[in-house]
Amino acid sequence: MPSNEQRREAAKRKLERQLVRRAQRARRRRITSVSVTAAVVILVAGGVWWMVTYSGNTSSAADQSSSTTPTTTAPITIPTKLAPAPKRPTPLPATENCTYTKSGDAAKPNNLPNGANISSQGTVSVTLKTNDGDIPLTLDRSLAPCAVNSFVSLSTQGYYDNTSCHRLSTQGLQMLQCGDPKGDGSGGPGYKFDDEVWTGLTYGRGYLAMANSGPNTNGSQFFLVYGDAQLDPSYTVFGTISEAGLKVIDDIARAGDDGAFAQVGGGHPNKKVTITKAQVAA
Repeated sequence: MPSNEQRREAAKRKLERQLVRRAQRARRRRITSVSVTAAVVILVAGGVWWMVTYSGNTSSAADQSSSTTPTTTAPITIPTKLAPAPKRPTPLPATENCTYTKSGDAAKPNNLPNGANISSQGTVSVTLKTNDGDIPLTLDRSLAPCAVNSFVSLSTQGYYDNTSCHRLSTQGLQMLQCGDPKGDGSGGPGYKFDDEVWTGLTYGRGYLAMANSGPNTNGSQFFLVYGDAQLDPSYTVFGTISEAGLKVIDDIARAGDDGAFAQVGGGHPNKKVTITKAQVAA
C-alpha cells in the first residue's frame, strides 16, 4: 500500500500533466484563432477589391434616387413600326368647355389656361428643342382638346423651357417622361384637369400622352411612347411624335437609365435630356 508521501507525489505528477495538457490546448486554440482571423481578413480584403474593381459603376438601392452614376443596362429592343394613329370611336362636339382646377403649388410660374369654348378640331405643331436634338410633335385637338389647350398654354408661357426629362423606362413600358420643372417627378403647374380617354384606348410607338397620379389629375407632365406600352386606358393621348423625333428618343433610350425609379419602372436617363424650348408653330 502506498504511503501518504507517495500518494502526494503521484497527485503532484498528475496535476503537472494536467497543467501541461491545458497549456498545449490553449496554445492550439490561439494558433487556430489567429489562422481564422487571418483568413477572414484575406476574404474581406478580397471582397472589397472585387467590389471596387467590378462594381464601381453601380449604385445601391439606398442611394439610387440621388446617384448620378449610370448603372449597367442590358441591350433593349425597340420596335421600329409606328402604332396606328389614335382616333376616337365617336367624334367630340366642335367645342368643349375645359375645367382647370387649382391644385397645389406651381413648380414654375404660369397663368391658368382659358377653358371656355375650346376647339376640338385641327392640330397644333410643337417642337421640343432639346440638347439631344429636336422632337417634333403634332397635338390633335380631336383626341383631347383640354390637354392640347393646356400644353399649348404652358408652352407659350415658357413653362417647359430649360426643364429636364426626368424619367426613362426601357422595359415593359418604353417611354420618356418630361414636363416637371423640379426634375424629380413631383412638380406640376398648380392646377389639374380631367382625363380625356375612351373605352378601348391603347398605346404604342409614336404616342404622346399625359402622365397622372390617378384619375383626373392631369397637369404638366407628359410621356413620349417610343415602344411597347401595355397600359390601361387611363392616360390621355393628345398627339403623336414624328419619326425624326422618335430617332432622338431611341438614341436616349439605348443609353439606358440609372434605375432610380425601379419601383415604378426605369430611372433618370443616363443620357441627360433638357428641353431648352417648347416651340409652338405660328
